[in-house]
This record gives sequence, C-alpha cells and structure tokens, in this order.
Amino acid sequence: MDIAGAQQVEEAVADCVRALGAVADQDWRAVRAGRLEWDCRRTAEHIAEDLISYAGQLAGRATDAYVPFDITLDDGTDNAGALHVIHTTGALLAATLRTTPRAVRAFHPYPFRHAGRTGFAAMGVAEVLLHTHDVTEGLGVAYEPPAALAEFVLTRIFPEVMPGPAPWPTLLWATGRGDLPGREPVTAWRWSNNLVIPADRLTLEGVTPAAAAGLAVGGGGGFTWVDSGPYDGTRDAAGALLKAYGAGVLRARWGMFVLVRREDDRAVGGIGFHGPPDEDGRVEIGYDLSPEARGHGYATEALRALSAWALEQPEVTSVFAATEPDNLPSQAVIRRAGFTRTGGGEEEFAYELRR
Repeated sequence: MDIAGAQQVEEAVADCVRALGAVADQDWRAVRAGRLEWDCRRTAEHIAEDLISYAGQLAGRATDAYVPFDITLDDGTDNAGALHVIHTTGALLAATLRTTPRAVRAFHPYPFRHAGRTGFAAMGVAEVLLHTHDVTEGLGVAYEPPAALAEFVLTRIFPEVMPGPAPWPTLLWATGRGDLPGREPVTAWRWSNNLVIPADRLTLEGVTPAAAAGLAVGGGGGFTWVDSGPYDGTRDAAGALLKAYGAGVLRARWGMFVLVRREDDRAVGGIGFHGPPDEDGRVEIGYDLSPEARGHGYATEALRALSAWALEQPEVTSVFAATEPDNLPSQAVIRRAGFTRTGGGEEEFAYELRR
C-alpha cells in the first residue's frame, strides 16, 4: 500500500476521467451538479483547482494560509480538455505526495489548521470522488467508485463517522449526498485531519482509524518505529480505538497519539486518552514507550505536552493518571510531569493534575 496516498489519488483521478469522459459530449454548463449550486462544468474545474491547490500547499510548505495562486482554464477549453487538466493536476498531486517527507504538515483550515501528506491525499481523493458524483448525478449517469477509495477517505479524515454497510454509501451520507437506513440525514459536515501536538524533542501525532488498523495487526501504522517497535500497550490502545470507531463513539481529539522523535522521524511510543472528559471534566491519560526509547525523558515530555493541551480545552478541569504500585519508573514520570497523588490502594496509585 502507498502510505502517502499517491496511488489512491491516481486511481481516483483515473476513475473520474473514465466516468466523465463517457459524457464529455454533453453540455455541462447547462446542468446543475447534483445538490450543488454550481453547474457541472464549474464543478469539474473545481476538481482540478483542489488537486493543484493541495499539491501547492505541500510543495510550498505553506504554514499559515493557502499559497496565493489559482488555476484558470484557457478560453475555449472543451470538456475533454477539462478532463485533461484534471488528469494533469492529479498527477502533480501524486508526485508531490511521493516526494514530501512524512513529517511535513501544511496549512489546511479543518479542523486544526494543518494536514500531513496522507491527509492531503485523502482530501484530494474525497474531492475527486464526491464531485464526480455531483457531475454524474446532474447528468443523470450512474456512478460508483471503487469501495477501497471511499474507505481510504473515511478511515483518514472521517474518524467519527461510524462505518456503514458499504464505504461509498457511507461517504455519500457523511457529506450530505445520500441516506443511510437508521441514520438522520446530514445537513452540515466537515472532514477532520488528525491532531498533532508539538513538544520539545517529540511530536504527538493523532492516530487515525487507518493507522490504528495497521498497529493493531502488528504493523507500524504508517510510522517508522525504533528497532524494538511498538510496545504491547500501544497495540492494545490501537485496538481500543478501532473498537470505538466501529461503534461510532470515537472522539478523535480524545483518542491515541504516537510519539515521533523529531531528530529522525522515528516513533518511540504511544500516549492517549481513555475517552473524552467525563461530566466532571476529568480525562484520563495512559502511555508507554518502546523498550529502547526508555530512560531519555520522552514519557515525561509527552505527558506534559498532552496534559497541557487537555487543560487548555474548556471542557477539562483535571487530568487523571494511574499506575501500579510496583511500577516505580512510571510513578516518577507522572510526578515529574507535575501530577499529585490523590489516592489508590493495593492495585493502583491515582494521580491528578488540575487546571
């Protein structure tokens, strides 16, 4: 699998060009694109705009805003020419994804004002699939992309959408374009790139359902790990995240993070919440490190960073952590991070950090 998503972008663009090429002889300007306000031709041009824009964000390493450029088709460009532009801009995005380092993040407004290369790939695939649907719906032509492409999008930028009976109808429902039995219609939506929290020597990278699936079955989840690999607790946490995703109760901000060492982009451990804050505003944190990464202060650094982020959220009043009475290294980490012991018995010690 192409972790960066370049292959998926190419497949989505090829499917779009195939589907729209079959109706290129129709007047796209005379027909509204599905439920959009745009006509079909303007929607097709928008696909190309999105693809080149995402390539520009990554290639230009934009951090605060969109790179200030646009794309305009030459006067007189027919529908076949517009499809050629879609094919070309898709190739440019795919090439950019393949040459962008994994750790690079660039500006995108939803929801944390940044996205990595896999996020831009998923957004690009989403734009292509959904707007191809809009155009074909407007022209009265049936369209259904490969299910794997819709699943690629859902498991990366729709982490809080419960999987449905099939990926494509679920993606249409999640974006207000279709119905699913037993679910209310969607009238407002946003996709969600993963949260990334910077620390000193580490970056805490939010784990998507796609990454969790890889970790849970013994893989790296798209990360390059230190030689000892993910510890058992990290894999168990990934499995718990997948369970929450499958049940439709995952709250991505309150999920799991992988600790990535900045100096070499290697993953050294995992940290995360046991769920969203409770009714009293208390949220619980757990963590572990790969064996060879221990003894360097990484756990303390990560715990401080994630706790500080949590306490900045208005719904949080305190952060809770627990450890076994005989786990002296873990107790030292918790104390160094500023937590105070609040109780516990023979089975575990309880610690708390308040706002």
